[in-house]
Amino acid sequence: MSTALVTLTAKLAKRLDLGDGSSLVETLKATAFRQRGNEVVTDAQMEALLIVAEQYRLNPFTKELFAFSDKGAIVPVVSVDGWSRIINEHSQFDGLEFRYSEDIVTPARGKPCPEWCEVTLYRKDRSRPTVVREYLDEVYQAPRGQNGGYDGPWQTHTKRFLRHKTLIQGARIAFGFAGIYDEDEARRIIDAGLIDAATGEVVQPQKQPVVNALPALPAEKFRKQMPAWSKPIKDGTHSVDDLLAFLDAKYTLSDEQRAEVEKLRQRPDQPAAEEAEGAAA
Repeated sequence: MSTALVTLTAKLAKRLDLGDGSSLVETLKATAFRQRGNEVVTDAQMEALLIVAEQYRLNPFTKELFAFSDKGAIVPVVSVDGWSRIINEHSQFDGLEFRYSEDIVTPARGKPCPEWCEVTLYRKDRSRPTVVREYLDEVYQAPRGQNGGYDGPWQTHTKRFLRHKTLIQGARIAFGFAGIYDEDEARRIIDAGLIDAATGEVVQPQKQPVVNALPALPAEKFRKQMPAWSKPIKDGTHSVDDLLAFLDAKYTLSDEQRAEVEKLRQRPDQPAAEEAEGAAA
C-alpha cells in the first residue's frame, strides 16, 4: 500500500472516528466501487476516490460517494444525499427555492411531470441569487437495457429526479463544484460519453453520418442491363421496389438512373404522357 493511500485512509478514518483506518481500504474497495465483472480495484483508483472524499468531506460508507471503474481510472459519483450535504455545508450557502412549470408532459414510460424545474440558490457573499432551469426533455433517461430496457428511477419517480438533476446543476454553477458527477452522467461517461471542457457537463458524442461507400453504377452497364432488369417487372413477377432494393444493395444510383427505374411503375397498357400527346396530335 502506497504512502499516499495510507495517509488518505488515516484522514478518512479520523474524520469518521473509525480508528487508525488500517482495515478500511479493502472494505472500501469492496463497497464503494461499481466495477464490471471481476475487475480488481487498484490502490491508485482507491487514492483517487479518497481524494474526492476528503476534498468534499463525503462519506463513502453511507453511499454519499462511490465510483465507477473506467479504463483504469475512476468516475466519482455523488448521490443526491451527498450533493445535499456539500451544498448545506458550504460556508456561503443561504437557502434555496424550487419552482416548476405549469405545463405537464409525460415522457415515454415515465410519469406526468412539469416540463421544467427551476432552482434559486442564495449565497451570503452575493447580492443576487443563482437561478438555474432544467428541462425534462434534456435530462430524462430512457429505460436502459436490451429488449425495451427496464424501468429505473426516472420512470418510477420522474418528478423527483427532475428536481434532483436541477439541484445538482444549480449547485455546480452557484458553488463551482467540479470533478464529481451524478449516476446518470457517470453511466454516459462509461458508455463513451465526453466531458464538455467549457461547462464540465457530460455530453454524448455526435454520431457521424454514414458515408455510402458503394460504387456508382456505370452508365453503360445500366443501359445494357435495364432490359433484363425490367422484364420481371413487366411480367408481373417482381416490383419496381424489388429492383431498387437490389440495385441499392450493390450500387449508388444517380438521380437520372433512379428516375429511369421509377418510370417502370407505369403499367404497360398505359402509354407515357409524351406518347399520348403524340397520338392525340
